[in-house]
Amino acid sequence: MRTYRALDSDKVIETIQVLQQRILERFAGAGLAGVCAELLTMARESSVRAERISRRNVPLQLAVYALLAVGLGGLVWIARLIDFTRTTADSVYSVLQGLEAAANLVVLMGATLFFLVTLEQRLKRRRALSALHELRSIIHVIDMHQLTKDPSAEVSVAGKTASSPARTLTRFEVTRYLDYCSEMLSLASKVAVLYAQGFPDAVIVEVVSDIERIAAGLSQKIWQKIIILESLGPEAAAQKGQ
Repeated sequence: MRTYRALDSDKVIETIQVLQQRILERFAGAGLAGVCAELLTMARESSVRAERISRRNVPLQLAVYALLAVGLGGLVWIARLIDFTRTTADSVYSVLQGLEAAANLVVLMGATLFFLVTLEQRLKRRRALSALHELRSIIHVIDMHQLTKDPSAEVSVAGKTASSPARTLTRFEVTRYLDYCSEMLSLASKVAVLYAQGFPDAVIVEVVSDIERIAAGLSQKIWQKIIILESLGPEAAAQKGQ
C-alpha cells in the first residue's frame, strides 16, 4: 500500500520529468529546460544515493565490532598481568604506575571506541553533504535564470540601454517562465528532503532545512514578480497556462 507519510522518490522524479516536458513545449530553446534536465538527473542520482546512505553498512560494522573485540581483549590481557597480591612498597608503587598507564590506555581506547562507533555515520554524512551542496548550487542556478524577468520592463522601456537584456517574451510567457522557476525551486528542496528522510542525522536535517529556507525565500520573490505582472492586467484571457 502507498504511504503518505514519506516522500516517494519515484513520484518526485516523475514530477520533475513532467515539468521538464512542460518547459520544452513552451520554451523549447530556453536554457531553463537544460537546467530542469540537470535537476532531473540529480534527482535520479539522489534517489539512489539516499537509498544507499539509509542502508546499514554491514561489512564496516563487522570490522568495527572485530576491532572493538580485539581492543577489549587487549585490556583484559593487560589487567591480568597486574599482580594485586603483593603489598610491599615497591610493588604498590609499581601497581600505581600500572594503574596510571591503564587509565591512559582506557582514555585512548575510549576515544578510539567513539571514533569507530561514529565512523559509519560520519561517512554517510560526508556523502550526503556533498550531494546537498550540489542541490544548493542548482537552486542558485535556477535563481539566475529568473533574474532578468523584471516586471518593470512591462511598464516602460524608456530606460533601456545597450546592455539591457532582450525582452522577447510576452507578459503571459514571463508569468509562466517565473512559475516554472518557482516549481523547480520547490522540487529541488524536495530532492534534498530525500536525504534527511532516510538518514535523520542532526547535521543533515539542518542543512536540508537551510536549503528549504533558501528555496522558499527565492520562490517568494518570484511570486512577488508574478503578482506584479498579474496586477498589470490580463494580456490574453483566452490563453491558459499548463
